[in-house]
Amino acid sequence: MPSALHRRGDAAPDGDRLRSCAIAGRSFGRAIALPGLLLLVATTACRTPTAAPIAPVAPTRMASHPAVPPLAPAPAPTAVVSPTLDVIATTSLVGDVVKAVGGERVAVHVLIGPDSDPHDYKPSPGDLAAIEAATIVFENGLHLEVSLEPLLASFHPAGDRGAQRIAVSDGIATMRGAPPADPADNPHVWWDPVRVKVWVRNIAAALAAADPPGSAVYQANATAYTAELDALDIWIRAQTSAIPPDRRVLVTDHEVLGYFAAAYGFTEIGAVVPSVSTEAEPSAKDLAALEAAIAAHGVTAIFTGETVPTALGERVAADTGTRLVSIYAEALSAPDGPAGTYVAFMHHNVTTIVEALR
Repeated sequence: MPSALHRRGDAAPDGDRLRSCAIAGRSFGRAIALPGLLLLVATTACRTPTAAPIAPVAPTRMASHPAVPPLAPAPAPTAVVSPTLDVIATTSLVGDVVKAVGGERVAVHVLIGPDSDPHDYKPSPGDLAAIEAATIVFENGLHLEVSLEPLLASFHPAGDRGAQRIAVSDGIATMRGAPPADPADNPHVWWDPVRVKVWVRNIAAALAAADPPGSAVYQANATAYTAELDALDIWIRAQTSAIPPDRRVLVTDHEVLGYFAAAYGFTEIGAVVPSVSTEAEPSAKDLAALEAAIAAHGVTAIFTGETVPTALGERVAADTGTRLVSIYAEALSAPDGPAGTYVAFMHHNVTTIVEALR
């Protein structure tokens, strides 16, 4: 009778296990004839129990995940470049080219900003303060900035770095206004990108003279921008080639497209104001001659600047059955507009002209 402490299902005590082994031993002779399986069972049962070996645990199969790339190194902090020179540009067009050549070394204050007529300028208090602090004043020249002359005449360069007033158009082969009404030099040289390359050279030279440590930067910027102007010239030739020869005639609000016409094979047959300045006034005889020329050449469009009053142009358009087409003639648009840089200015205007005449 098993002990009350030895319940069914409990492991047998060691004494009981030994007695069982002795009985198995006395029966060994009788079991020898049995198959080897019985012998093996009896022998195994008599061994002193040992800890069962721990079965190796099969590795758990982990879910497949894409390899995580190593973290990229944090970008080096961008060095903040403080402008070396404070300069003035009289017009938005001149200012844009100065910015392209000067880059981060030059802070540019523009006197006649976007959407403004350079022939009609009145200085602000901010302009006066900027001029007093400036090292260089860049101006178009060729009498474009007549309204600024009293202000510019009092300019005294700050510091002793060889600063001066720079007329960026110096050295350009200029055209004259239509005689006899206006024999003055035509100042609208920016309508030919090849002539603007002279601006670039003059600006780079003046900046390098005022800031010798920046000479290499100014020269590199000038070279890059000159390449842009060359590409712009090629693009304009390709675009204007689509206009038939008999339609390559231009009428404007004043004589603003002369350099464009000469460079790209157009004829400027007249202007509402027969002068290189918007400040001039046409006579009745002038308007009659213009309307006759428009009729003779089959002109369909009169190009007017964004900053120029259109009352006279509207009158001529009504008399001749033509339409007014607006362009940016003497100033850039606002930075977010269609002509916010010089290159964008030319792209926008050329596209407008081609679409009107083609």
